[in-house]
Amino acid sequence: MIDVLVVDDDFRVADVHAAYVAKIPGFRVTGTAHSAGEALALLERAPVDLVLLDHHLPDESGLALVRRLRDAGIACDVMMVTAARDVSTVHAAMQHGALQYLVKPFSFGGLRAKLTAYAELRHALAGPAAREACQDEVDRMFATLRTASSPTATLPKGHSAPTTDLVLGALRRAGRALSAQEVAEETGLSRSTAQRYLKQLARDSRLRLSLRYGDTGRPEHRYVLAAR
Repeated sequence: MIDVLVVDDDFRVADVHAAYVAKIPGFRVTGTAHSAGEALALLERAPVDLVLLDHHLPDESGLALVRRLRDAGIACDVMMVTAARDVSTVHAAMQHGALQYLVKPFSFGGLRAKLTAYAELRHALAGPAAREACQDEVDRMFATLRTASSPTATLPKGHSAPTTDLVLGALRRAGRALSAQEVAEETGLSRSTAQRYLKQLARDSRLRLSLRYGDTGRPEHRYVLAAR
């Protein structure tokens, strides 16, 4: 479970963003803050994995808060979620290590795409910290966040983003190849629907197809997340 702190000066907006996060499997909102000081106090007591951070806060800017977090040795990832869209602020966010930058206003699908990409990055980084990565793996890690965008524009007719995320989430949690029947059981979808989405995701190169041969009958199609 990925723990998230939502920081926004507008109470209503913070609640909306927290509700969005809570709808995404694998994410949990541990708190909301409405100023930099409140956010820092919460993080000092209970660090989180990810901070959704507004730039315009009443006591100091979001980027100033990021500097204070780094100086205090508080290790957390930061995603800027703000109406500030001037290039100087975007550049400064990059320099301060923000992993993503989401401009308000945005849809649930926009945030879901960013958080799904973030979860995929954490999955890629999982394992012993001292292990070494080859250049291809490093490239895939960096590409994970660069390619994050709302998937709704590229989905074929009859396919929905929530169901796509549901199927991908089942495979991500399993950590191994699954058949259409196993995906159906994990998600509550019918086997035919699971199969249709799995085939499309394989065509899009988001999944890798393998065949498992039994003693008799046709080989079983199994799907696993493709390396990115």
